[in-house]
Amino acid sequence: MKTVLAALLLVLSGGMFSADLKAQEVLQFDNDAQRELYQQLTAELRCPQCQNQNIADSHAVVAVDMREKTYQLIREGKDRQQVLDYMINRYGDFVHYLPPVNRYTLWLWLLPLLMLLVLIAVGVFRRSQQSKQPVQDITGNTAAELDKLIARYRSKK
Repeated sequence: MKTVLAALLLVLSGGMFSADLKAQEVLQFDNDAQRELYQQLTAELRCPQCQNQNIADSHAVVAVDMREKTYQLIREGKDRQQVLDYMINRYGDFVHYLPPVNRYTLWLWLLPLLMLLVLIAVGVFRRSQQSKQPVQDITGNTAAELDKLIARYRSKK
């Protein structure tokens, strides 16, 4: 029985691996530099539909189209910047993981710095407020009241 299950598992897993191999892209490049450029670009271009996944790992239709266009542009002899310019012009700055600093993306670059400055300001303000509060010593009437409370607590036991 165990051998039948093992054989069945082997057949099923073999079917899954062959289906996976069929789904992988087989692309022909003129040289290794083109292949490397393609891999680099597909890793640094973001899928507009998946939002936080690069087009190399995404199976969304738009990511497949972007990979095909990237391949086509590289085969036409376009360099890295020309391919990035095409993708950014077509899909917007969001498509690149390192968007340029311009009036639309400035908040992406400044927001972390502004948040840090606000947190530091709040910390300094709180600390200054704590240092302004006077420290009260237990003297005079407070010590006498405390002694009465202790005596009353002991007498109840």
